[in-house]
Amino acid sequence: MEILKLYPACKNYIWGGTKLRERYGKKTDMDPVAESWELSFHKDGETRLSDGRTLSQALTSAELGTACADFPFFPMLIKFIDAKQNLSVQVHPSDEYALANEQSFGKTEMWYVVEAEEGAGLYVGFSRDVSKTEYENAIANGTLCELLNFYPVKKGECYFIPAGTIHAIGAGCLICEIQQNSNLTYRVFDYGRVGADGKPRELHVEKALRVTDLKKYEKLIPSGGQFGEEVLGSCRYFHVTRHKIHGEAQIATDARSFKCLTCVSGEGKIGTAQICRGDSFLVPANYGTVSLFGDMELICSEVK
Repeated sequence: MEILKLYPACKNYIWGGTKLRERYGKKTDMDPVAESWELSFHKDGETRLSDGRTLSQALTSAELGTACADFPFFPMLIKFIDAKQNLSVQVHPSDEYALANEQSFGKTEMWYVVEAEEGAGLYVGFSRDVSKTEYENAIANGTLCELLNFYPVKKGECYFIPAGTIHAIGAGCLICEIQQNSNLTYRVFDYGRVGADGKPRELHVEKALRVTDLKKYEKLIPSGGQFGEEVLGSCRYFHVTRHKIHGEAQIATDARSFKCLTCVSGEGKIGTAQICRGDSFLVPANYGTVSLFGDMELICSEVK
């Protein structure tokens, strides 16, 4: 077994910026670079290794871990998202709805704020209980954002977004998103923008009305983990912790799960390999103890 550097698939959605290429080391000719899919088994953008193989081609079930075997497919997807403009206001369905209607799984996700420009923020959930009629009318007359929570954000904050929660990433945010392995989104409001073809981007209002949680959103505060680890978010699809390295440190693995280590600031070494801001490495399950050295902040994602 060896620790594997990951080479992401990138996306050039119209709202993206250039930070991922210019500051986070993403090798791509795309302009803009809206997203880099750091750990992805999804057909819409698979992560590769240095030899060109995809993760699904290269990794065994033992290297992924026994926890992944509880799922019919690899359970998570990790991205960097650079929002130069506001993302659309959108919602993701639950597994139950998506499997019945889309032949896909739904999408629960979490956001870790890597960078935030002055005044940047996130829309997450309704600020109070609303009715379906009120929701539908707000979409139609362009006042939907007035019903939502707007959270001004700063570096290091976390937000957990269960399936069914209406949300949008605001301009000026650079996010590390850990999510369910799904690319299913229902867009309900897009500020009147047009796509590359010059036409308004498609909305999915009827589907969104069926799946959106209309109750007031309650921000979840993650609880501390074992042995002093800092838990950022946890659900059946992913478990995410933060590790601030100043000097030497170690992270242990076991047979239950791989660990994906994503560097969100600083630099150092993982084993003998250099790791810099923007890099992601996969440590196979049952690898043993991973030695870390440097001055850096890592997001560790695994399946519990």
